[in-house]
Amino acid sequence: MPNLPHRLRTGLLASAVAAVLALTAAVPATAVPGPDVRFVAHLDIADGQRPENITLEPGGSFVVTFAYNRQIARISPQGKVRVLATLPQPPAGSTTPALTQPFLGGVVRTDDGTLYFVYATGSADLTGVWRLRPGGTPHRIAALPATALPNGLTLDREEHRLYIADSVLGTVWRVPVTGGIPTRWSTAPELAADGFLGANGIKTHDGAVWVSNLDKGTVVRIPVTRHGTAGRVETRAEGLANIDDFAFTGRGDTLLAAINADNEVALIRPDGTHTTVLTDTDGIENPTSLAVRGTTAYVASGAYFTNDDPNLLAARVFPHK
Repeated sequence: MPNLPHRLRTGLLASAVAAVLALTAAVPATAVPGPDVRFVAHLDIADGQRPENITLEPGGSFVVTFAYNRQIARISPQGKVRVLATLPQPPAGSTTPALTQPFLGGVVRTDDGTLYFVYATGSADLTGVWRLRPGGTPHRIAALPATALPNGLTLDREEHRLYIADSVLGTVWRVPVTGGIPTRWSTAPELAADGFLGANGIKTHDGAVWVSNLDKGTVVRIPVTRHGTAGRVETRAEGLANIDDFAFTGRGDTLLAAINADNEVALIRPDGTHTTVLTDTDGIENPTSLAVRGTTAYVASGAYFTNDDPNLLAARVFPHK
């Protein structure tokens, strides 16, 4: 996530200096090679192709949102980019909360190829949840307040509901896939920001909604009660400052998380312990989101701070056991 406040930018600079010093140190001859990594696509930074979120398609393609050029795009397995839609420019004078400029966030896909995504503009006429059917044009199906910053998005396929992580209002919103008026499903304190952005990534998994908090460096689990309401919040991982989106690996509650400003991907175990499994030496540049297919993780990098090579890469990062 871009535009960190001064205190985080200062920490990022210190981390960058430390990284440079580490790279200039002698590398042992017995250094252990990293995970298998390959680039799927190098994206066009000059054209604003900074991927913020990703969803998988049958056949091996990917759909991504480009955060600041307001575009939804498909990336083929061979790395070819095709723009599917460009969202409307907000009215003059609109200022997106926290980020100032229009922001295109989370994206999910249903089995019939319909795409849902969230758009924040600081204007009441555009901010909210949008839908794009195959061959159609995008339109808004649920309005959110102009003061909101909808960021992460997840789909409950069984209940046909969408859950939205609002990074500024510290809220998880819920709305049917058919659209309508969103409800404030949870406003738990654990979702609030602490200086910049709070609730960020979001996933439904095993009867609960899981949410990352960028400022607090946490991942929380919110059970869905039998009445559909939000249950008691459980903190499942801590110490993950600058965490963006995340994905389940398919191995129980094990997660992979994008640690944006620190150029890392972390493997988070069910007990909350975590290990760095990818760094900038593997080619990631400010990772924003991940998706998992089989034993391969696909990592989208927005290059928000490096301003070098926004990309999509594939990596085998799972433990052997």
